[in-house]
Amino acid sequence: MQRFASYPSLAARSVLITGGGSGIGAALVEQFALQGARVAFLDVAEQASKELVEALAARCTYPPVFQYCDLTDIVALREAVAAVASTCGTPRVLVNNAGSDDRHAFAEVTPEYWDQRIAVNLKHQFFAAQAVAPGMKDAGGGAIVNMSSIAWMIPSGSLSVYTTAKAAIVGMTRSLAHELGGAGIRVNCVLPGAILTERQRRLWMSPEYEREVLSRQCIKRHILPEEVARLVLFLAADDSEAMTNQNYIIDGGWI
Repeated sequence: MQRFASYPSLAARSVLITGGGSGIGAALVEQFALQGARVAFLDVAEQASKELVEALAARCTYPPVFQYCDLTDIVALREAVAAVASTCGTPRVLVNNAGSDDRHAFAEVTPEYWDQRIAVNLKHQFFAAQAVAPGMKDAGGGAIVNMSSIAWMIPSGSLSVYTTAKAAIVGMTRSLAHELGGAGIRVNCVLPGAILTERQRRLWMSPEYEREVLSRQCIKRHILPEEVARLVLFLAADDSEAMTNQNYIIDGGWI
């Protein structure tokens, strides 16, 4: 018996996901593909991305398409968006998911490190939206979902540049929603909490941090990547076609 919603409006719809090779991104690729969408995703992790495509190929109407792309290279990003449009059709959904929560000490941040972290966590979201917007307008509309984080709301230590970028995504979302709404393009933002991805488990989920997370959450269990993906499905589908310019927190009640 199926437990979760199906969205007929996503069937055969072209969906572009950044950072889709692992973590929340891989869950997004899987969940959209299982809805029958034509999913393309961008990543630099070639091996993991190819393995994901192989694992999903037999389970989906349209196997996901992996496109290698270093998102910090905006020229390459624009070329990748054009390639996706020619292969899978004009993206009607963009999920700006890619990012990296590398820890850093405030006193040790250099201008070069700052620029690199902003490029990884913020800049590409703006230019990916810019690249897909003309096609969405011509197609009569679309949905953009930007991934932020509750990290800037807690706030988190040892993440000052990351939290700066994630806070900026909220402001960017609101501006783009007003700028693009007249063309039928909805722009929303999702702010995950401590999601139990493989990376989080490997790098950060020590027994001490786990106790802190569960003590702060209302729901006393780990939140999984596929739960974030199911929220994004709703925001991408026509079921939410009157919803834009909003921020949606999924953190088990931490905030």
